[in-house]
Amino acid sequence: MVLTGAEIVIRCLQEEKVEFIFGYPGGSVLHLYDELFKQDKIKHILVRHEQAAVHAADAYSRSSQKIGVCMVTSGPGVTNAVTGIATAYTDSIPMVVLSGQVPTSYIGQDAFQECDTVGITRPCVKHNFLVKDVRDLAPTIKKAFYLAKTGRPGPVLVDIPKDLGVDKCEFEYPKTVSIRSYNPVTKGHSGQIKKAVQLLLEAKRPLIYAGGGIILSDTAEKLTKLAHLLEVPVTNTLMGLGGFPATDKQSVGMLGMHGTYEANMSMQHADVLLAIGARFDDRVIGNPENFGSIPRKIIHVDIDPSSIAKRVKVDVPIVGNLNDVLDELIAQVHASEGKIDPKALAAWWKDIDVWREKKSLKYKMGSEIIMPQYVVEKLYEVTGGEAIVTSDVGQHQMWAAQYYKFDKPRRWLNSGGLGTMGFGLPAAMGACFANPNTPVACVTGEGSIQMNIQELSTCKQFRLPVKIVNLNNRYLGMVRQWQEMFYGNRYAESYVDALPDFVKLAEAYGHVGIQITSPSDVEPALREAFVKHKNELVFLDFLTDPTANVFPMVAAGKGLSEMILAEDL
Repeated sequence: MVLTGAEIVIRCLQEEKVEFIFGYPGGSVLHLYDELFKQDKIKHILVRHEQAAVHAADAYSRSSQKIGVCMVTSGPGVTNAVTGIATAYTDSIPMVVLSGQVPTSYIGQDAFQECDTVGITRPCVKHNFLVKDVRDLAPTIKKAFYLAKTGRPGPVLVDIPKDLGVDKCEFEYPKTVSIRSYNPVTKGHSGQIKKAVQLLLEAKRPLIYAGGGIILSDTAEKLTKLAHLLEVPVTNTLMGLGGFPATDKQSVGMLGMHGTYEANMSMQHADVLLAIGARFDDRVIGNPENFGSIPRKIIHVDIDPSSIAKRVKVDVPIVGNLNDVLDELIAQVHASEGKIDPKALAAWWKDIDVWREKKSLKYKMGSEIIMPQYVVEKLYEVTGGEAIVTSDVGQHQMWAAQYYKFDKPRRWLNSGGLGTMGFGLPAAMGACFANPNTPVACVTGEGSIQMNIQELSTCKQFRLPVKIVNLNNRYLGMVRQWQEMFYGNRYAESYVDALPDFVKLAEAYGHVGIQITSPSDVEPALREAFVKHKNELVFLDFLTDPTANVFPMVAAGKGLSEMILAEDL
């Protein structure tokens, strides 16, 4: 079968069972768009900015077990997409990005809308390709999907010069992939797993520290089974929320810079730590010297060998796919017929209960002004914990993580590694396409939402019933909090003094807008949005306390045991 390059690209995507492509057309990809127009198996979602295309494809992947796909044109199209690509890369999200390029004979000639896409994106992709021969298109796209989803997942970019769209060759989609230099480990070392089990069973203060790898590998049920089998506490990272049920009595909550007191103290004082699908990043352990001040044995399980022992010394490294490693951990715990010393475990839980009594997430509730924490609590109640929640970055992100109890994986979508403002709304769009029957809420702030607010147009075109929960404190909240605490109350450019009327703005795009100013109206407004306007986008503009801060907090350079609590101020 002889096809043009454009036809081959679309056929490859069909072979990969791609349902949606998020993108924005331009000169270098018009051949591809023409072929998209001629078929009906793949639906194209026209965004209003290329960054949003990548975020939407990213969230489509995060909220499902599928690979998100997006397509952008050359030059400014791909440079606009870089922020989204970097966001997916830092959070290890499997995604395929198709980018247009100027014709092969023009490359290196400073042609109109030419840029070195491979060079620009190299630091923020798992891999990228510049295809120079139409015969290489099908094998390259096959490799791209394979690389994106195997090993440690990540975005893969395929750069396609315009002339390949009309060049022709015989088409056959490869059935298998073989890359000599790429052979990710799947099975963990049995001897190391045996050592890990022995350490866990001999522990007096054990803790499971679970990260985003649990979500990406779809191993939440197995992690929960292991935790219940061992009867040990579990803490989750920001990216790992939902990997272990937040309402489970063994959960001590999120740890790290804005983690609970009990989670951080458990992390600091555990004598055996099972780190699984996590990477000990700076926002989790704080100052490494403080973290290392108390001796402990560390078991570190990860698919990526480069993540192990990168920031802390570990005693039992296990490289492997979490599915396989958890299966063997559970099997070996069963086979050992051993139990952690009940007296030691009881004493450990008693310590944790004392830390829990701090009630580190408590806040003062006013009768006149809306507290942002209260909005998130009511969002959880109104949705029954069943919504997919996306967020932007800042105080609202932390409050969503702290007060919305995620019991299931793939319900919490946020930019953890890169911290990308503008992620929330396009991410909500991607979640809607992947989960059409699930309520989707975007928790955001008045600063972040304006980064990609043009996507209200996309939401209107495709009738996406996103509920935007805007915690509007009239400040760049997290910036203001740091300026208050560490910069002598010098609020340099953190005050937003020219805000739009969000209600009118939402209505201008054809949506429902509601402004809420009183605490007594919070729950009724949320119920109106999720019930009365179930099938519509609703922009809920909550005017919240501009002085509210996120606590607990571990300041930069401090350790987990040096938390600042609200009661300390």
